[in-house]
Amino acid sequence: MSENQTTPAMPTTYDPKAAELKWYDFWMDGKFFEAGKRPEAKTYTIVIPPPNVTGILHIGHALDFTLQDILIRFKRMQGFDALWLPGTDHAGIATQTKVEQKLREQGQSRYDLGREAFLEQVWDWKEQYAGTIRGQWAKMGLSLDYSRERFTLDEGLSKAVREVFVQLYKKGLIYRGKKIINWDPAARTALSDIEVEHKELNGHLYHLQYPLKDGSGHITVATTRPETMLGDSAVAVHPEDERYQHLIGQMIVLPVIGREIPIIGDEYVDKEFGSGAVKITPAHDPNDFEVGLRHDLPQIIVMDESGKMNAEAGPYAGLDRFDCRKQLVKDLQEQGVCVQIEDHVHQVGHSERSGAVVEPYLSTQWFVEMKPLAEQAINAQKSGEGVNFVPDRFEKIYLQWIENVHDWCISRQLWWGHRIPAWYCDACGEMHVSDEDVTSCSSCGSTELRQDEDVLDTWFSSGLWPFSTLGWPEQTEDLKRFYPTNVLVTGYDIIFFWVSRMIFTALEFTDQKPFKDVLIHGLVRDANGNKMSKSLGNGVDPLEVIEQYGADAMRYMLSTGSTPGQDLRFRFEKVEQSRNFANKIWNASRFALMNLEGFTASDINITGKLGTADRWILHRLNETVREVTRLMDNYEFGETGRQLYNFIWDDLCDWYIEFAKLNLYGSDEEAKQATKSVLAYVLDRTQRLIHPFMPYISEEIWQHLPHEGETITLAAWPEYDAALEAPEAVKEMELLMDIIRSVRNVRAEVNVPMSKKIELMIKPTSEAEAIILTRNDEFVRRFCGTSKLEAGLALAAPDKAMSSIVTGAELYFPLAGLIDISQEIARLEKELATLNGEVTRIEKKLGNEGFVAKAPAKVIEEERSKMKDYADKRDKVQARIADLRG
Repeated sequence: MSENQTTPAMPTTYDPKAAELKWYDFWMDGKFFEAGKRPEAKTYTIVIPPPNVTGILHIGHALDFTLQDILIRFKRMQGFDALWLPGTDHAGIATQTKVEQKLREQGQSRYDLGREAFLEQVWDWKEQYAGTIRGQWAKMGLSLDYSRERFTLDEGLSKAVREVFVQLYKKGLIYRGKKIINWDPAARTALSDIEVEHKELNGHLYHLQYPLKDGSGHITVATTRPETMLGDSAVAVHPEDERYQHLIGQMIVLPVIGREIPIIGDEYVDKEFGSGAVKITPAHDPNDFEVGLRHDLPQIIVMDESGKMNAEAGPYAGLDRFDCRKQLVKDLQEQGVCVQIEDHVHQVGHSERSGAVVEPYLSTQWFVEMKPLAEQAINAQKSGEGVNFVPDRFEKIYLQWIENVHDWCISRQLWWGHRIPAWYCDACGEMHVSDEDVTSCSSCGSTELRQDEDVLDTWFSSGLWPFSTLGWPEQTEDLKRFYPTNVLVTGYDIIFFWVSRMIFTALEFTDQKPFKDVLIHGLVRDANGNKMSKSLGNGVDPLEVIEQYGADAMRYMLSTGSTPGQDLRFRFEKVEQSRNFANKIWNASRFALMNLEGFTASDINITGKLGTADRWILHRLNETVREVTRLMDNYEFGETGRQLYNFIWDDLCDWYIEFAKLNLYGSDEEAKQATKSVLAYVLDRTQRLIHPFMPYISEEIWQHLPHEGETITLAAWPEYDAALEAPEAVKEMELLMDIIRSVRNVRAEVNVPMSKKIELMIKPTSEAEAIILTRNDEFVRRFCGTSKLEAGLALAAPDKAMSSIVTGAELYFPLAGLIDISQEIARLEKELATLNGEVTRIEKKLGNEGFVAKAPAKVIEEERSKMKDYADKRDKVQARIADLRG
């Protein structure tokens, strides 16, 4: 687009809904977010943490995605070939659970439909909710490259999953075996360790007496899960426990069942804990499983996959595991075997998805041997070649987990997901693992093969996300150009689930870390600090927030409301403050545009004859550009927001625009044109700085401003310019602002409104301040509301007047008849006490040898300068009190 002239028809108030609808369509139609259009530029890549296609996005997603959008917009404006790749996750058990729940409401199950028909229903669900998620992304204003959108079950990612599975299998790092795993009886599937949530529950500890076979006595054990005793294969004691050494090798008769089991000696037993004897149930406890292997004990499974007791449970067959517990305890009490039941608080594993109590369960599953993969990731991290965690404290959490990692159970007894690429030949029993479908047995030639029924853990495919989305295992142009990615933005709650798996798979299959940085943010909590949940009814729908306040207000509040790694409390009053900030920007821009009619981008000239306020605001803009850029590069969005807020609200709106009015409404045409140039320039740069946070309002305003280019999304990010430094203008403005603030404070104290003109006398500290006051006489008269203004080095304080001390000048207010002299003395004495306190505080700090030894020289010098300033003011206040008492 050619140079744009200002459009004066800027609405009185900002309408977020109209702007959001208009500009997102505009961005999409222009394909401004598609990467690859700057082949000579450096790349900057973010792959979105793919939301699950289980429902709508929540406010935590809004925080996560907003931070990514801020970064990608920032880097795109800096000239990078910026790719933000969108996508969604099939979410295995979570999505299947949702669809099964829907079927149950219709009186059906997945088994009624069969696998293929059921999967058709899940694909329909996926299409519906993926579309919903896209709509939410649009409402949030996310600058995603939809031309590269991926799904964890699409054809390309399926190919990557098979490639990884087969390669790991060939290396011996994927194996099929019988182990104790976490079993979800509700979803009827295995879970990995990190899919189990441990909750502290009030339970019971049951003390059971098992009789010795020879009738000579009994041995006491304790358990929190008495129903598992039906699968006991032994009782273990420590081999060095003198109480039980003579019993090792003897047999016990298992109550109710009557099965004879041995007493064994094993160092696993803690002889100091409880009775020093423990029941061993190899099929229902991971530690017992290992003991059972050492002693070649039978592995007796006493319940089925739904959590009901099976035939091995004898008289309790068919009962739910918890009903069995009640009945069994009752029977054991009647038999005199259950001798004590005590209250016991313990950690109980629950399925993250279904909420069911997880059962340790002996099952044949597929596993990844994690140690070799983990070692590679650990070595990379400790050698300094690993990823950079922000904040860095999360590196320790990551390393602690990966250093103690167990083998990963990757098979799931589901239908929705990546089906395990293993085929079994029923004719000869051979198993074939292949990245292509196997149709005939290479051993016997039979075509009667069946594929493994299980699917892979969702995290297996999402662990490949940073490189599989870019085309791996094919060496695509996108993979060559945009991988490794630059930053992953995610919550601290999935470091183990996802971040760690992406790192070790990337190192194994691409020989590169998947991203340079991992930016960790906290959770979004309610206003009281509680975790949001459906059960508490305290969740926040981001679309409702957008409907009420606009996307920009929500984005600004979320992104600037906390520091990296910290939880954020969601408060609607904070969103309202953000909306007020947006309105402040709108009103300031609207005022400026009313005075820029006919002004074009080529008319902007900030090198001409500029006044003090003009040079000061350019200096402050320059400082803000430098700081905001630095803070953005360091992911310090909260501090970035503070810098932008202070500059826009205070410097630009409250000060510069007020000062600018004098020139805009004055008769000096040269000064008027200079101020117009500065206004246009500063507002343009301000919109660019705020754009990553507030994309809609910044685009709307920018399109009204004199500008060049099609869209602010592609406008160049402002850069620090040494030529705009104006320290002398800053000194002048600080004096003027101090005087104006001081006059307004004095007016407020004695209740003299601005509409009432006052006499003001200013005694500058030196010739330099006197020159400043002379040069800016008009500003002082206008903003202090004076009927008479005197300024000079030789001024003497008048009798019966109020006074105020600022850095560089003393102010006198001949207000006889308007104030009480005793009240003025009391006010000055209070000010004197404050100044004395500041002087004493800094004296103590500078007298602290530890501070002086450690603090940088610049900091020490600043403290000394402050103390001198406070001391000078104190001396002047003391002198003024003495004059009034006179």
